[in-house]
Amino acid sequence: MTSKQTAARIYQEIAKLYPDARCELHYTNPLELLVAIMLSAQTTDVSVNKITPTLNQKYKTINEYALVTQEELENDLRHLGLYKNKAKNIRKMAIKVLNEFAGEIPTNQQELETLPGVGRKTANVFLAECCHVPRIAVDTHVSRVSTRLGFASEKDTPEKIEKKLMKLFPEDVWIDLHHKLIFFGRYFCKAKKPNCINCPIISDCQKPQL
Repeated sequence: MTSKQTAARIYQEIAKLYPDARCELHYTNPLELLVAIMLSAQTTDVSVNKITPTLNQKYKTINEYALVTQEELENDLRHLGLYKNKAKNIRKMAIKVLNEFAGEIPTNQQELETLPGVGRKTANVFLAECCHVPRIAVDTHVSRVSTRLGFASEKDTPEKIEKKLMKLFPEDVWIDLHHKLIFFGRYFCKAKKPNCINCPIISDCQKPQL
């Protein structure tokens, strides 16, 4: 397991590469953010951002998502992967928010995770981005980078990786760490052909591909 001192040094090196790492999903309010996060599952943020302007113009309230038919919403999302399941979950999420939370998206972790299509990762992203609650959301990029850098092991579940990262890093950097690990994994330490030859922390890597 990586020491806190080593983890802090690695964080600083990644921060130099991506000082402005941030959420790349486009949104202007909590509803737009939650829908965008739900749509981003197994889909790139770039693909989601291509359809959300039209989507946000059409569905301005939670009520409109609750009232739309499955077929119509599927048609609106057809260019995304898993669009049928995403349409079903967004509709169910909207109905539950209306019926059980008076139309307001909950900002409590447990309540958020009761919403259809909202798992721990989605809830963590929403809380960190919308409510500025310290959270570390573990997606494929965070998972891959964490195992390559020795923050976690290959067999660890996303939740276990999250807990290990929370122990390694102080709470006040969790949100920023999440974004920086995503950028590092998305643009530098890629799943295929990682930029190992130019990596400033290659000596810390468990699986260098040189």
